Amino acid sequence: MNSLMLNSARFLVTFPLLLIVMACSAANAQLPEIRSGDAVPRDVREMYDRGLQYLMNSQSENGDWSDGQQGAGTTGMAVMCFLASGEDPNFGPYAGVIRRAIRSMIRSQDGDTGYFGNSMYHHGFAMLALAEAYGTVDDRNLWPAGEEKGQRSIGEALELAVRGAITSQEHNSLGAWRYSPSGNDADTSVAGAVLVGLLAARNAGIEVPDKAIDRAISYFVKMTAPSGQVAYSGGIGGFDESLARISIATLVYAVARRKDLPQYKQTLDYLKDKLSGGSAGHGGVEYQRYYQAQAFFQGDLESWQKWNKNLVRELKAVQGSDGSFQGSYGKSVSTSLSLLALALNYRFLPIYER
Repeated sequence: MNSLMLNSARFLVTFPLLLIVMACSAANAQLPEIRSGDAVPRDVREMYDRGLQYLMNSQSENGDWSDGQQGAGTTGMAVMCFLASGEDPNFGPYAGVIRRAIRSMIRSQDGDTGYFGNSMYHHGFAMLALAEAYGTVDDRNLWPAGEEKGQRSIGEALELAVRGAITSQEHNSLGAWRYSPSGNDADTSVAGAVLVGLLAARNAGIEVPDKAIDRAISYFVKMTAPSGQVAYSGGIGGFDESLARISIATLVYAVARRKDLPQYKQTLDYLKDKLSGGSAGHGGVEYQRYYQAQAFFQGDLESWQKWNKNLVRELKAVQGSDGSFQGSYGKSVSTSLSLLALALNYRFLPIYER
């Protein structure tokens, strides 16, 4: 049985199970105040839909987004926005957008190293998007007729990306990642992007060695101060207030199932003390919101609910008439990051499960 047939068979089994799991989760797993009534407020749905319309209308013929930072990571962020909306990724209104974007990502991947190019930031976000698409996007419809021969499936591209991330880490004396896959230094921002991608791949059923996760978590532990502040890279930037970095650390501890670590409580407590206000750090406010939403949701649901109300109000005030959001990285990235911060209201992405 060839790879395409294997993936088709896997999909036919996985997708119905996914629907059952989602239905059970909606009925049983969520707290009563989340599942009762109108789970996603109308203003959130309307804002999110306008943002998706912008991303759909601004997608290039090649399947990527070119206004601002361009690369597989940018494309991956947009893919996650569409997957998070709850629409059928294979037959819904955004199915074509999703398939074009995933094809663009796979075409950009180095077939030998698995690297997605531009930087390990892009590699991490692209890996995360493929992990979220794996098992939900039908590979049988991914490539146009006559073009599928010799092309990697989502699973094959994801396994190759995981291998590339682990190879990069093995050559890194700090056990983490920096901008270049061959870099020997590391920082908590890039390392967070790659580690979340690896954790999502592991959750999707891809083999990721425990040693790789443990080494990366060890790096974050060393970079976390007793105050809960998180350093950038060694002594660079020190233990200053960057809510983005603190949120990244909180998230990776939670998703790696290391809430037992004292560093997890330290970072989460710092975020809760700064429920409103605080410094975004170098990454910008939209980057902070993206990680802060997930950190609060994973760590303290009550804090997330309070923070989310403020987020909705803030984003409603700044969304453009075309559905986009302005920011430090160009419209496409800023729109994707803003929508993904809102996507916790939907909870369809596996990485967003508590």
